[in-house]
Amino acid sequence: MSFPPDLNLKTAWSALADLVMPRQCIVCGAELGMDERHICRRCFSDIPLARFAGMKRNPMSDRFNAGMDSDEYEPYAYAAALFLYSRDNGYSHITQALKYHRNLSAGRAFSSLLASELSGSALFVDVDAVIPVPLHWMRRWTRGYNQAEIVAESVSAEFGCSCFPRMLQRNTNTASQTTLDAKAKEANVRNAFSVRKSYRANPPALRHILLVDDVFTSGSTMRACYSALREVYPCEVRISVATLGFVEKG
Repeated sequence: MSFPPDLNLKTAWSALADLVMPRQCIVCGAELGMDERHICRRCFSDIPLARFAGMKRNPMSDRFNAGMDSDEYEPYAYAAALFLYSRDNGYSHITQALKYHRNLSAGRAFSSLLASELSGSALFVDVDAVIPVPLHWMRRWTRGYNQAEIVAESVSAEFGCSCFPRMLQRNTNTASQTTLDAKAKEANVRNAFSVRKSYRANPPALRHILLVDDVFTSGSTMRACYSALREVYPCEVRISVATLGFVEKG
């Protein structure tokens, strides 16, 4: 994975701005050089890449598929993430900056890296639609955006395929999943999502749907979205999942 090309772009104006308010690496907090953006070269070279995109079976896909009902298990859902997420290191700041601190520019940059990895995999090459995990309207209104949509937009742009940010809706404003155990997470999001009526009445003809979010932990939220999509799309349509971060201990 090469250093993001936009990190090498620098104008006189932005150089002057750096003198007034130096930019910091999103991971380690070090001051960024003039040819760096969002992340320093050292941290970029040390990103704990998941490298799941080329693997039919991997820890993420196994965790996702294992939690499904038997009638939903086929076809086996592919799964991929950009990096291994841990709260013990600074790489968790990548998704936290997008989700909680409105750093949309960094979110798009790292989402583009994920998109490049996915588009280079034979498993995902036939993706023809990207769907973000939705927020409840109240949470979206409070935050002002849905971080999963930022990821979805970058991925769909890389693939040159459709993005459907309004196909799924979140019916209940569920409690945060952060402090819940695996069983509680599953119960918390059960029946929380559905396909909007307009799409149920006339669903787009698709072959391979990619469901995206910012972080994959237990997989319960994405499985609930998967179940909602399966009410509209038969097993002939593959549904796979992708996120920026993958928590190894879900």
